[in-house]
Amino acid sequence: MAGHQGPRRDTRGIVDASELFARVRFRRREPAPELRPYLEHYWLIDWDLTQPYAPHLVPHPSVNLVFERYPGCGDEEVGYAEVAGIGLELFTQKLEGRGRVCGVQFRPGGFRPFAPGAPVSRWTGRRLAAAAVFEPPAPPAAVLDPADEDERVAALDAYLLAAGPEPDPRAARAMALVDLVRTDRTILRVEGLARAEGVSPRSLQRLFAAYVGVGPKWVILRYRIHEALERAAAGPAADWAALAADLGYSDQAHLVRDFTATLGVPPTALTPR
Repeated sequence: MAGHQGPRRDTRGIVDASELFARVRFRRREPAPELRPYLEHYWLIDWDLTQPYAPHLVPHPSVNLVFERYPGCGDEEVGYAEVAGIGLELFTQKLEGRGRVCGVQFRPGGFRPFAPGAPVSRWTGRRLAAAAVFEPPAPPAAVLDPADEDERVAALDAYLLAAGPEPDPRAARAMALVDLVRTDRTILRVEGLARAEGVSPRSLQRLFAAYVGVGPKWVILRYRIHEALERAAAGPAADWAALAADLGYSDQAHLVRDFTATLGVPPTALTPR
């Protein structure tokens, strides 16, 4: 669509993106216009591997609806649909043989309008059958079967439009706040975000728990970690002291400490050698 930015093109959150793209066929696709206020994009992956491969991902503060079919995943003939709440740690998924995944990445704050019955924090750190969250049940075969990629995207559109997001001004506010955190690198503390919005930190905590699924401090840290990882991907010569300063940290040790606490591994474990 002219004038529309379309799906994100960055590789933030993907550890060693070049390796992933060499091993699997990965695409992002845009949802129907009515769904764009709530969704980041669809993500489609197909693979046919002679050797197992395990990509690593640093999750975004987003809920995903995932339709998947690969060896060892539920009913391999029909496929499986699950809701993946925000992942708190480094995510690794072993891929082997032949498989296909069609995913929906909701905007942070954009999932609650599709499942208004519970705070999004209920799903954080969990992966569960989509039927336990969505009505009507998600049809994995209808999404996964078409050989034509456009038909798969159309099936995702049809299902989500039928599920029907319920407009919610608090969800819209949560999405706007997370966008602000993502784009404004000067926001380093919850107190600063609260002051900018004219609310108390506690009010922000409640809003984020209900509509995003994690607290604002977690979101701030995760986006800074994404940026640090992306900028360090050039290799071992990355200047972590300069990165720390650019990201608003008082020193390199503080950045490395946050990175390790967030992902369970130091930066050197996730940068090319």
